[in-house]
Amino acid sequence: MKITRLATTAPDFDDSLQTLLHWSEDTDAGIEQAVAGILAEVRAHGDAAVLARTAQFDGVQAASVTELEIPRADLQAAFEGLPADQRLALTTASERVRRYHKAQAEACCQGFEFTDAQGNRLGQQVTPLDRVGIYVPGGKAAYPSSVLMNAIPALVAGVPEIIMVVPTPARRDGSSQGSRGERNPLVLAAAYLAGVHRVFTIGGAQAVGALAYGTATIPRVDKITGPGNAYVAAAKRRVFGQVGIDMIAGPSEILVLADGTVDPSWVAMDLFSQAEHDELAQSILLCPDAAYIDAVAAAMERLLPEMPRAAVIRASLEGRGGLIHTRSMEEACDISNRIAPEHLEVSAAQPRQWLPHLRHAGAIFLGAYASESLGDYCAGPNHVLPTSGTARFSSPLGVYDFVKRSSLIDISAQGAQALGPVADTLAQGEGLQAHARSATMRLA
Repeated sequence: MKITRLATTAPDFDDSLQTLLHWSEDTDAGIEQAVAGILAEVRAHGDAAVLARTAQFDGVQAASVTELEIPRADLQAAFEGLPADQRLALTTASERVRRYHKAQAEACCQGFEFTDAQGNRLGQQVTPLDRVGIYVPGGKAAYPSSVLMNAIPALVAGVPEIIMVVPTPARRDGSSQGSRGERNPLVLAAAYLAGVHRVFTIGGAQAVGALAYGTATIPRVDKITGPGNAYVAAAKRRVFGQVGIDMIAGPSEILVLADGTVDPSWVAMDLFSQAEHDELAQSILLCPDAAYIDAVAAAMERLLPEMPRAAVIRASLEGRGGLIHTRSMEEACDISNRIAPEHLEVSAAQPRQWLPHLRHAGAIFLGAYASESLGDYCAGPNHVLPTSGTARFSSPLGVYDFVKRSSLIDISAQGAQALGPVADTLAQGEGLQAHARSATMRLA
């Protein structure tokens, strides 16, 4: 396997690292044009446009959008019909995700008030969004974990209505033609457990448009979250401002910060876990022990043939993977901060020793047993994470994404006397006389 190897002692290391990290975010002009047309159709024609595009792209024919909505009883039936092991796994993951986000809400989503010396009461009121939409990929892939990670924090936040859209394309042999398409029972069961209120079997840019603009059947939402293909990402980018969105995600990433004490086979498989997503995913190892890097590389060569997605893993690692030899763990931490990875594993004997050195990462996994895959499914924290270095300024999806904050300003008569002259002076300085007069009219 021809994976890039770098050393921080090399004079061209900085340039080589930038080359390794580079990822073009240029959007395809054809996709942008197609998405713009679809969104315009949905905005103008509502349900009719959604039905036409669903028939075109998913092969699902329906007389009305109502036929594309899945009753909650069907979601419950899907859950109850799962094999016992799947039902237990989904329930366990759901409970852990819910518990984590309840703790998150208590820690960072509370209102407050205080009274100052003049008797003014100032504070913050936190209220949930009225309605949110979550997009869940469908078709070949099934992502029940995405349902849990997007819906549960919204429910914990107190959002009264969660609308889920998921494409259910017809099978190529035509056996599932009609208004159903191919529905994944795990995804429907996850929607039931997560408390989703309504589910529509639509996808693509037309689903994003329906959520953003509303139709006769699908209500307009305040925010859209969840992953999708290039068409979905382009649509979310275009409707931002009409509604809120979570983020525009780039390729998945993992960075393993290793001190050489963890089984190299474990680290190799952790690097594979992101590489298997697609050819643009990025897996990087930072380590001060050259012999250990060799051991990880050898483990990768040995384990790769066992992987069903070996071709994708190889393409990802050879195209964007990296094994980087650092001078020290401290330097490795500094480079990690420069990269600001989506997933950061600290594979070290004393992982918390390095935590104060790490400032930028979507999620930090501490210790030999904290594999990134546990975070994807069932550890509890959200797996919707910032990518492409955006962890420098953004955070995982959370309860705070489904609430908004309103400032509370309750001014006493005494406070108006004290603050009025201050506002008057500043407003006059800005040339805004009505502002100044508004404050001074209240002076005794």
